[in-house]
Amino acid sequence: MSGNLAKLVVWLLMLAVVRCALAQDAPQSLNPSSQPAPTGEALVVATRVLPPFMIREGDGFTGFSAQLWQELAVRTGVNFTWKETANVKEILAAVQAGQAQVGIAAISITSEREQNFDFSQPMFESGLQVMVPTEVDDTFSPLTVLRYFSSGAMPYLLGILALLILIPGHIVWWAERHHKDSPFSHHYIPGIFHAMGWALSAAAGQQNDSPRSRLGRITSIAAVFVSLLFLTYWQAELTSSFTVQQLQGGIQGPDDLPGKRVGTTAGSTSATWAKEHQARLTEYQTIAQAFEALEQKQLDAIVFDSPVLLYHAASAGRGKVRVVGPVFRKENYGILFPRGSDAPRKINLRKRVNEALLKMREDGTYDRLYQQWFVAAE
Repeated sequence: MSGNLAKLVVWLLMLAVVRCALAQDAPQSLNPSSQPAPTGEALVVATRVLPPFMIREGDGFTGFSAQLWQELAVRTGVNFTWKETANVKEILAAVQAGQAQVGIAAISITSEREQNFDFSQPMFESGLQVMVPTEVDDTFSPLTVLRYFSSGAMPYLLGILALLILIPGHIVWWAERHHKDSPFSHHYIPGIFHAMGWALSAAAGQQNDSPRSRLGRITSIAAVFVSLLFLTYWQAELTSSFTVQQLQGGIQGPDDLPGKRVGTTAGSTSATWAKEHQARLTEYQTIAQAFEALEQKQLDAIVFDSPVLLYHAASAGRGKVRVVGPVFRKENYGILFPRGSDAPRKINLRKRVNEALLKMREDGTYDRLYQQWFVAAE
């Protein structure tokens, strides 16, 4: 009897070991009900309205960053409430003052911010871009005119004009310098200046002095004929250049912004960039205020995060604004935590969020979110 009891105990122990092993090897379900149950006091998450990352929806938010954090909260087992702010400067202040334990929207990871805060793994790769009104810019300034004559075929045309003055001028002066009735001095200076003035008049179709020698007259006829062809082409190219410049406007990218009226949000990396590049900067509490100022022609351009500008240009700003130039100053966005958030007494929240974020990239959840908010819009 005791032998049978011993065998029964052994079999029960083996069964328990097998069940434990199977439980450890079983894959975790993506169903929220299988995730850790939220425990403890609700975290306060500071954010701001910033389509397509954060979009107001009833009493809460939707958008790429909103849905990303909601999934992370489920996976890490935390409760949270939203705390809405006006801009990134207020998000930083709320987290630093302890009014919020997390900040998320489109917060750029910078070395300066890293000194005062902790960041998650990068959650989005972005950069800055320029937005301008779609209206034709028909104002002309010395800088605009200089740009016309330094672009396209204009430098080559100016070079040809110089040759049309120098070559005929030298030929006519050489042929006329010893003629007794020549209007040109036989001395190189000032004779050559007089001859080049004659050549310039010939290029314009107006000759004040006629050469006396046969070579001078032949050169004069040839110069007038070539000049007529040149002036016809010049006029066509000049008209085309002015038309293109008017259609494009005066700002085509970040290199055109020094001295221009530029708007962005207060405390942002785009504001720092604009100050460093001598733009006439106006800082707004929200990017929506900057959009309104641009449409009312109070600004020449906006510098801000590329995804936000592209989303606005394709939605509320369609037909009113356009995004120009390349993406510059590449940046990574991260989730913001107070400094020292990995300390044991602070529940290692950043570490848990990083692990969950990496798992979202591995299982395809991140890619599905990205395609929902960005690829579909493109």
